[in-house]
Amino acid sequence: MGTISNGAKATLDLPPVPARRERLKDTPAPRPKKVVLAAPRGYCAGVDRAVIAVEKALRNFGAPVYVRKQIVHNIHVVSTLERQGAIFVDDVDEVPEGAHVVFSAHGVSPAVVQGAADRNLQAIDATCPLVTKVHREATRFARDDYQILLIGHLGHEEVEGTMGHAPERTILVNSPADAPFIEVENTERLVWLSQTTLSVDETMETVRLLRERFPSLQDPPSDDICYATQNRQVAIKKVAEEAELVIVVGSANSSNTVRLVDVALENGARAAYRVDYASEIKQEWLDGVSTVGVTSGASVPEVLVQEVLSDLADAGFADVSTVVTAEEDLMFSLPKELRTDAEGNPDERGLGGRVRRLDWQAGPQ
Repeated sequence: MGTISNGAKATLDLPPVPARRERLKDTPAPRPKKVVLAAPRGYCAGVDRAVIAVEKALRNFGAPVYVRKQIVHNIHVVSTLERQGAIFVDDVDEVPEGAHVVFSAHGVSPAVVQGAADRNLQAIDATCPLVTKVHREATRFARDDYQILLIGHLGHEEVEGTMGHAPERTILVNSPADAPFIEVENTERLVWLSQTTLSVDETMETVRLLRERFPSLQDPPSDDICYATQNRQVAIKKVAEEAELVIVVGSANSSNTVRLVDVALENGARAAYRVDYASEIKQEWLDGVSTVGVTSGASVPEVLVQEVLSDLADAGFADVSTVVTAEEDLMFSLPKELRTDAEGNPDERGLGGRVRRLDWQAGPQ
């Protein structure tokens, strides 16, 4: 089995790419079988922009193009880009001098930017603009002599990048359980920021606990948790109200994907499982189940969801309805280096990222 860098010291085993196995069986259920499909789901604007950035860099500059860390946290996306000529590395010192390197959607610290410059690398910054917003907030609050409480997960690339913008002024709060143990020097100049892909409910619980200790704790200028994370959690809450089983498509190192499993369980689903591919669905999950909820994390291409629906249809779950809790039409421009084609002509795709409706907005295929 192959491996792929996950942007940490270890590597991730690649799950088997949809090997055909025995079809799922259509076993008896207490009520008519159906699938409730969550919307929004799948690719967000920041992920779309980042994936297009690597594709266009390969097309404009030729292979190889180096990418620091996983461009987005999805093994299928990363392995697909590898086959096209992308090379994923843990840090810029692994990139040959002068080569093109893309920074992932999760963002980087100023030290990484400087490291790339020191090696004369042709850097393309695919950081999600919503993450960049948090970076700017961290820089500004540190400049104004605030202590920053960053709510996020230790070791996550986004957290490392954000902390790198204000390392002397930032304290990481890993979970609500950390709140009673946080110590700060000045309780009057204190603000919280957060990783963009967290559970909305858990983050606000952490803020509540921190504010009990530090009543002067200030909120950021706007919600740091991104619209896509919020929308996908709201949608799965609605789905979980009627689904006995929820299947979440996405990779194990995707924070927002893993949170969707938790949110489903917290809001009524009897069981919830994460899969990278439809081939990982187990027959026993479906036994005695009438309603299956399906969603996907913000870095998951729709083709993987459609494969899940196809396999579920084999098991008798051919009736698919969609629960829509929000419409998404946000698009981000590509990095400036990629707004033209290989010949230097303006590229319409480069000025808006996605130029079609989101796959889920077109309905089941």
